[in-house]
Amino acid sequence: MLKDEDRIFTNLYGWGDAGLKGAKSRGDWSNTAKLLKLGHDEIVERIKASGLRGRGGAGFPTGLKWSFMPKEVGARPHYLVVNADESEPGTCKDRDIIRHEPHKLLEGCVVAGFAMRAHAAYIYIRGEFVNEARRLQSAIDEAYDAGLLGDNAAKSGWKFDIYLHRGAGAYICGEETALIESLEGKKGQPRLKPPFPAGAGLYGCPTTVNNVESIAVTPTILRRGPDWFSALGKEGNTGTKLFCISGHVNRPCNVEEEMGIPLRELIEKHAGGVRGGWDNLLAVIPGGSSTPLMPQSVCNTITMDFDALKEAGTGLGTAGVIVMDKSTDIVKAIARLSYFYKHESCGQCTPCREGTGWMWRMMDRLVRGDAEIHEIETLEQVTRQVEGHTICALGDAAAWPIQGLIKHFRPEIERRITAHRAASAVEAAE
Repeated sequence: MLKDEDRIFTNLYGWGDAGLKGAKSRGDWSNTAKLLKLGHDEIVERIKASGLRGRGGAGFPTGLKWSFMPKEVGARPHYLVVNADESEPGTCKDRDIIRHEPHKLLEGCVVAGFAMRAHAAYIYIRGEFVNEARRLQSAIDEAYDAGLLGDNAAKSGWKFDIYLHRGAGAYICGEETALIESLEGKKGQPRLKPPFPAGAGLYGCPTTVNNVESIAVTPTILRRGPDWFSALGKEGNTGTKLFCISGHVNRPCNVEEEMGIPLRELIEKHAGGVRGGWDNLLAVIPGGSSTPLMPQSVCNTITMDFDALKEAGTGLGTAGVIVMDKSTDIVKAIARLSYFYKHESCGQCTPCREGTGWMWRMMDRLVRGDAEIHEIETLEQVTRQVEGHTICALGDAAAWPIQGLIKHFRPEIERRITAHRAASAVEAAE
C-alpha cells in the first residue's frame, strides 16, 4: 500500500486550495527554473530512468516517446499536446487532476515542453468538462499573472505558452492523431501512421501527444529523482497510478496507489469491498470499457499493472476499474458497450464502420437469446476481422469486450439461447 509521503496528487479530493497559492504550498512551481537547467536531454533521460509509462492507456515509455522528437528545431516549431479528452467509460482520473491539481499539469507542460524543445502546449479538453475547463483556464490565467507562463516562464529564460482547446464530445478524439485533426479544425478522424506525430504532427510540425496524468507527474519525478519513482511498483511497471473504481462497490472512488497492487486489495482497502462481499463478485473490467473483463477466478490473484493484465488476456488501459456483482446482466452490460462503440466509430475504416454496427445488433439479439448457438462463433469471428484491421484502436476496443464475454461467459449466452428457444416452442404450441 502506498505511503502518504510517496503520493504525488496530495489534493486529489479537493480538500485543499486548487489555486496557485494552494499549489505552491504543496510544492508545485518550486524551483521550476532549476529543473529546466538540467537541460533538454537530461530531463528526457531522467524520465526514461524513472520507468514512467504513459498513463493514457497504451503504457508506452514516456521518456522514450519524448526522445523521438528532433534534437534540432528547424523551420517547423515543436509542439506539446496534452490529451485531456478522457472519454473512456469508467475513467475519471484526469478530470480530478484538472479540478483539484491543475497547476501540477501546467508545470508539467512547461517541463515536458522544454524537454522536447517546444515553446507551446495545447491542452485538448473533453467538451463535456465545462467546469473543469473553467478551472483549468483560471489556473492558466493565474500562472500567466504570476510570470510562470509567457516570455520568461518561471524565470527560466524559456518562452512557453499554454492554450486550452475545448473538444466537441467525440470519443474518437481521444486517439492522438484524431485529436490533432480536431485541433486543426478538421473532422476528428485518425491519420495513417507513418508519419508519426513526432515527425509530422500538429500543423505538420514535430509533436508529442501525452495524457494528463503522464505530464502532471513529471515535475515531482524530477524533484524527487527517478530512483524514487522506479523504486515504487514493480519492475517494468514503476511508480504510482490513479485508479478509478466504480460499479458495485461500497465506496466508488479515485485513488492513487502503487503500480502492481493486487486488485482485491485495491477494491477492499479503498472502495470498501464488493457490494455483498467478495464472493458476490461476478466480473471486473480492469482498465476502462475497452479492456476485456475478468471473471472472479482471475480477480482473486491478479495484480494491477500493464504486464500482469496483458498476460491475463486483458489490459490496464486507463485503470478504470468497473466492478460487477452477481446481480449484473453481463450480456446486457457488454451489449451496452457495443452500442457505445458503434455510436462513436468515426466511420473511416470499413471493418469498424460496418463491424461495430453488426456486432451491436448481434449482441442486442443475444441479450434476448434470439439467436442460434452457432452464431456465437460467427460473432467471435467478426470481432477478429475487426480487431487489428483499422487505422486506430477503436476497432480493437469494440471487439475486446465481446471477446472477453465469449471467453468467460459463453455458458450464460448459450443458456439464454436455449431458454428463448424453449419459450418460443411453448408459445407456438399454444
